[in-house]
Amino acid sequence: MSEELKNQDYSADNIQILEGLEAVRKRPAMYIGDVGLKGLHHLVYEVVDNSIDEAMGGHCDTIDVFINEDESITVKDNGRGIPTGMHTKEKKSSLEIVMTVLHAGGKFDKDTYKVSGGLHGVGVSCVNALSIHLSAIVHREGKIFQQEYSTGKPLYDVKEIGVSDLTGTHVTFKPDATIFDDTIYNYDTLAARMRELAFLNKGIHISLTDLRNVDDNGKAMTTMFHSEGGLREFAQYLDRNREAIISDVIYFEGERDGIPVEVALTYNNSYTENIHAYVNNINTHEGGTHLSGFRRGLTSTLKKYATDSGMLAREKIEIDGDDFREGLTAVVSVKVAEPQFEGQTKTKLGNREVTAPVSQAVSEMLTVYLEEHPAEARLIVEKVILAARARHAARKAREMVQRKNVLTGSGLPGKLADCTEKDPALCEVYFVEGDSAGGTAKQGRDRMFQAIMPLRGKILNVEKAMHHKIFENEEIKNIYTALGVRIGTEEDSKALNLEKLRYHKVIIMCDADVDGSHIETLILTFFFRFMKEMIENGYIYIATPPLYLVKKGAKSSYAWTDIQRDRLIQELKGSGTESSVNVQRYKGLGEMNAEQLWDTTMNPEFRTLRQVTIENAAECDQIFSMLMGDDVPPRREFIEKNAKYAKIDL
Repeated sequence: MSEELKNQDYSADNIQILEGLEAVRKRPAMYIGDVGLKGLHHLVYEVVDNSIDEAMGGHCDTIDVFINEDESITVKDNGRGIPTGMHTKEKKSSLEIVMTVLHAGGKFDKDTYKVSGGLHGVGVSCVNALSIHLSAIVHREGKIFQQEYSTGKPLYDVKEIGVSDLTGTHVTFKPDATIFDDTIYNYDTLAARMRELAFLNKGIHISLTDLRNVDDNGKAMTTMFHSEGGLREFAQYLDRNREAIISDVIYFEGERDGIPVEVALTYNNSYTENIHAYVNNINTHEGGTHLSGFRRGLTSTLKKYATDSGMLAREKIEIDGDDFREGLTAVVSVKVAEPQFEGQTKTKLGNREVTAPVSQAVSEMLTVYLEEHPAEARLIVEKVILAARARHAARKAREMVQRKNVLTGSGLPGKLADCTEKDPALCEVYFVEGDSAGGTAKQGRDRMFQAIMPLRGKILNVEKAMHHKIFENEEIKNIYTALGVRIGTEEDSKALNLEKLRYHKVIIMCDADVDGSHIETLILTFFFRFMKEMIENGYIYIATPPLYLVKKGAKSSYAWTDIQRDRLIQELKGSGTESSVNVQRYKGLGEMNAEQLWDTTMNPEFRTLRQVTIENAAECDQIFSMLMGDDVPPRREFIEKNAKYAKIDL
């Protein structure tokens, strides 16, 4: 054996013991998901969840969140305050234990918290470990206590700093820039979660203040979130950009077999199903036993009513479970003492004892409503029958999409310029706006791993189209065929089979103008509504072509923003008196030659790709319905707020 191999022996000395919170700092993604923007915002949610736990126990009704000028975060509540007394076993202050020990806290004691939120159960100690500085101030027992930390380590023992007639906990933390890719907080992202929490916990007052954004009078931007109607108002909020077919939100709140259940549902004239399920305030986007219970209760109750009413007697088409959920918007929330999560991202509820209580609650709620509202009940059943007819038409259209063409052999679209590599993990496909830009991209690409698929004009707006019309659309058929995925199974007609997906990078590449942005949104709407699994698996990206070419003599540079453009102009001008620099505005991809397109937008070494992710499914749902629906005023307001230089033509 060589000396080198001897030195690589695996012995007891190779075993590392990570003390305290070192494990969190060494492998942060294991605890907060990632070290990108999603993980950064998750830190806020973990701290807020502690306050929400107090609120669910009836000890807190006000939570204030601040984004400070230095990108630190402050969360204040008026709960009982974290205990500060000495822990008999650990011989330390309970506050220090909560802040510095993983899996330590009151939520593990059933007498303290009956149920608790927080996805990973690591809470504020994980936030502490990933913060360059954290301060915890506790108002409790007529006194004010404080302890500060750096990267999870106490800077001093818990000390008394004053007196107070208030109770509550104030936590201020600044994320460690050496751990996170970015430490700039997004106000809208935090606002979406605070709004969601207000709906899920009715009666609580939550505020979000951005101290980075102060007006001329010194007043910071603040949004207040409060809901007395809970999920009833949540369903109305989600559906506010859709046309309702029933005027009411059907609502239930109660306890079944010891499990608190809250459900709200309504129907609109769209062709999509929008169900959002929560366990202890956690968005379980992979579903689980509570969602199964909801679907079972909904389907069995509506089917019985439709059969008993005689409305199905004249229909020769068999009604499917999916048909009862078309045009449905629903929110399901359960509280479970000891939730068991499954699935790839641990957001699928596995507790079997939850299914029956939810199913029973939904069945009772619907039975009463249908009996007391016969006119609305008839509208719902008519919607179900229409959905069944459309589903049968859509199935035939899907089969046409998936049927291989014997003449072309491979069945791939004729416009697709495929790549040589066959391993999907190494392959990427560009969906390019227009044949002209598609031709340039074909010339500029690396044929080994880059495929090009030109799309003609604006694809169908799937938000307003029936399913069979979607699968009959030529451009959408080409997208499905090019990707190689299968739509629908015997068990679930909306399931997407990704086993034969041909590319693990699907890149939308459109012109850098208003039309290009519109086409991007149309394509993203299609992926969100019909191929959401592609987004959830991280396969969807948006290309970022430059806006300007700034040139002077032999020197030239590209700019992606107006600020970059102005800086480059000044740099190229220099201090001399030579003539104004030439600036070319790229209004379309076709204005670049193949080499320029490769250098700026397609070369993996230099390009910028924006990965499409779903931070908040409920918020995404209402944004797409607002952008792609028929209601103009909300869309106008959104564009005016988010596109400073866009000309509005609605």
